[in-house]
Amino acid sequence: MKTATNKLVRSVQVVNALGIHTRPATMIVKMLQNCKSQVSFTLRKEKINPKSIMSILMLAAAKNSRITIEVEGEDAEVVMQNLVAGFESGFGE
Repeated sequence: MKTATNKLVRSVQVVNALGIHTRPATMIVKMLQNCKSQVSFTLRKEKINPKSIMSILMLAAAKNSRITIEVEGEDAEVVMQNLVAGFESGFGE
């Protein structure tokens, strides 16, 4: 029996003064370590896997950049909620 997977897409704004640098990138990677869903970030037509810290840093997401988050899988809703909350809070900065 195949279960339907959730695919969620949200756009978030980077609020961090320094953009997404090493510290918030590390928090994103840690947040996604145990997630079962497929996750991607898209910025300026570049799509990356945010489970890789180097990929996140290569995006060079500056303050006020808009990142499109796509999450697909069984824990998609929880993963999306956590990521959106992280971006909205500036990952605690």
